Amino acid sequence: MRLRALLETEALGLRLLGGEEELDRTVRGVMTTDLRDPSRYLTGGELVLTGLAWRRNSADSEPFVRILASAGVAGLAAGEAELGDIPDDLVSACVRNRLPLFAVNEDVAFATITEYVVRQVSGERAGDLAAVVDRHRRLMTSGPAGGGPDVVLDLLTTDLDLRAWVLSPTGRQIAGAGEPLAPGICATLASEHLAAVRTGRRGPHRLSIQGITYSLFPIRGHGRGPGQATRDVRESVLSDWLLAVEADAGDWPAERLDLLQGVTQLIAVERDRRDAARTVRRRLAQEVLELVQTGAPPAEIAARLRVAAPVLLPGLGTAPHWQVVVARVDWDGGDIPGGPVAQSLLEEILVDPSMSGPEPSDRIAVAHAGDEAIALVPLPALSGDAGEDKGPDSALHADALLAAVREPLAAGLADDGRLTLGVSAAVHSAEGLRGALEEARHARRVAAARPGRVCAAGHHELASHVLLLPFVPDDVRRAFTARLLDPLRDYDRRHRAELIPTLEAFLDCDGSWTRCATRLHLHVNTLRYRVGRIEQLTARDLSRLEDKLDFFLALRMS
Repeated sequence: MRLRALLETEALGLRLLGGEEELDRTVRGVMTTDLRDPSRYLTGGELVLTGLAWRRNSADSEPFVRILASAGVAGLAAGEAELGDIPDDLVSACVRNRLPLFAVNEDVAFATITEYVVRQVSGERAGDLAAVVDRHRRLMTSGPAGGGPDVVLDLLTTDLDLRAWVLSPTGRQIAGAGEPLAPGICATLASEHLAAVRTGRRGPHRLSIQGITYSLFPIRGHGRGPGQATRDVRESVLSDWLLAVEADAGDWPAERLDLLQGVTQLIAVERDRRDAARTVRRRLAQEVLELVQTGAPPAEIAARLRVAAPVLLPGLGTAPHWQVVVARVDWDGGDIPGGPVAQSLLEEILVDPSMSGPEPSDRIAVAHAGDEAIALVPLPALSGDAGEDKGPDSALHADALLAAVREPLAAGLADDGRLTLGVSAAVHSAEGLRGALEEARHARRVAAARPGRVCAAGHHELASHVLLLPFVPDDVRRAFTARLLDPLRDYDRRHRAELIPTLEAFLDCDGSWTRCATRLHLHVNTLRYRVGRIEQLTARDLSRLEDKLDFFLALRMS
């Protein structure tokens, strides 16, 4: 199919903004994205659809377009629903990079364009799917006439006599035609699918449960397709949905298998729409957590929470209680970033497994940094009735969070991955969030010390100073650490003396001069000089237990 054919189809609402001389390019697929760098999901020949959420200022357009052009995409279609007219800087960038640019009328859903491209590209290989889609022009739209993936599954049942369900990687049912599957069956299907993907077995994967055969097809979001074999499967295995069909696909002809692959592409539109909707909540979580971690005044954090609360708790106002959940995914070798995987997992794990549909996670905000993901959870989001304040009585419990999802996650982590999770106590104000974050991190470290691929710990399992430190008021914390550590930090900045690392090592070695000098690769006399300088700058004596304890606490609170 040529780009020109899309422009000539009035129902698609496309308006050419540049690249008329390139309209004979061949379109081989379609991808919806708002990532600033979607290169890992591009194989060439795609029509890229974007809502422009990646664009924060005019300088963002050139790098984004250059990435698309380098990947060999056929063209770019930008929606007008978010910003109105397409920015001039994007138009200019496309002209410079010879990339055809279309504007998508705000009344046309991206799903409509995706549906059309999938039908045209699939051609006769999926003729029965095209016939179904032709009878349902409003398939996958977000308005009241749509219905998300449930519509597609209903069509499979009514037109093709196939019962099917969409499941999350944890086994939660997101959509289904007819009676829902039992939770145990969902968990088993998800486990089998994840295990098969991790071992590299070619799909569709089949298994029998209670005399019924199911065939499992992956649903890859962000335009991911089978052509991206070079991408490490661990980056997506714990976030991709799957389609479970009550049928044995082992004896299906190629045309029927192509049909189901086309269905998974249509459902992937809903997956991408959900991920795009999470962008705002993720950004809110990131902003709040940055304030918390940088020691911002509680009043500033509270003000940001008041902005976040209406998004996370529509109709309720501010949340009376909050909890923090920290998760980390580690892969053997450390070459795969675990933060995005942990973020997707938390967004799924924090949904009640008995709740179906893609929307229950819309009230959970999760940010990630490095290999760690942090969730800011307003308790009423999990209380059933958003207008009912159950406070700490509705608090999350670490073991309960993983009970229903441990089996599928263990299969996806296989023998080279690990998930550890920590849950804080409930706090009722912005002032308590920093303590809750530290508490959740301490709890996660407790979980990490345990055996097993999937482990969790809660605040009630902490002891000693680990339990006390998170609840030291921020002003007391800042004053205490500044009095003890600021003189050392200032000296280190001026002289590069490494007094702070020396102090940490000295305390870790229980004041042993020999062990500490060995650890730091120093002569004992050099170590004695540094410790003497620490004592001189702080007017403390590191041979006294009280002063050692003060330094220990200051380092833990800094």
